[in-house]
Amino acid sequence: MLVAIIMVVGLLLLASMLGGRFGTPHQFTLDFMGPLQSGITRSVSGLSHIKDDYIALWRVRAENKRLQQLVDKYLSELGEYREGYSNYLHFEELLSFKEKLNFKPLAARVVGKEPAFWYQTIVVDRGRKDDVLEGMIALAPAGVVGQVIHTGEHYSKILLANAPSSAIDAMIQKNRTRGILKGASEKGYILHYVLKNADVAVGDHIVTAGIGGIFPAGMPLGVVSKIHKKRRGMFQEIEVQPIVDFQKLEFVLIDPTDRRKILESMDLSTKR
Repeated sequence: MLVAIIMVVGLLLLASMLGGRFGTPHQFTLDFMGPLQSGITRSVSGLSHIKDDYIALWRVRAENKRLQQLVDKYLSELGEYREGYSNYLHFEELLSFKEKLNFKPLAARVVGKEPAFWYQTIVVDRGRKDDVLEGMIALAPAGVVGQVIHTGEHYSKILLANAPSSAIDAMIQKNRTRGILKGASEKGYILHYVLKNADVAVGDHIVTAGIGGIFPAGMPLGVVSKIHKKRRGMFQEIEVQPIVDFQKLEFVLIDPTDRRKILESMDLSTKR
């Protein structure tokens, strides 16, 4: 069938070329070939548009890929700049706090956390080689972090102040009413042994009392968040929100002075 059509088209073309006048064969050939040529032209034109659209689409996709790579690069750089700026602010805060202290603290980076009971202890990158001793206290710009309980040659373990095994002599700053601040994990602290008739309110600041020779007096510990007055008993139960965010600790400052003075007063050598 296709061969017959081709032969007919060929004969018509031959007749069109050989005929001298524009007669019936020419008209028939024109009427037949016109739509065919028009269809071929449209098909070729359509294929050309398809090719152009495909090339344009390919270029758009390539450009989108290039732009996405640039966006990813700039987002990564932005994240690095933000982290650098955050570290700058943190170091500036530490430096400002360090300059206010009346002793020369030892800065230590937090390198590990003990998840046994809500980060009960942290590990820092300072140890006996840096003259860190058990019993030294650890601070942050906001307030008390805890106390060194174990030391290695290059690392030390610090018991956090909000650990359940921690207990600190504390007082209500506004009226010097004393109590024992015990760690309560997720709840922060509980201030015990404060009499029911004591003046205490939500929002009051709790600081170290300075008893026992471990923590100096007046160091920030937290803020009263709830007060429970039970029917029985002499004391109130006071919940205290820690002023230090223990989950976000990156650096601490270790006080090397008080513990060393205590050991020296007991004629115990601090040399290793």
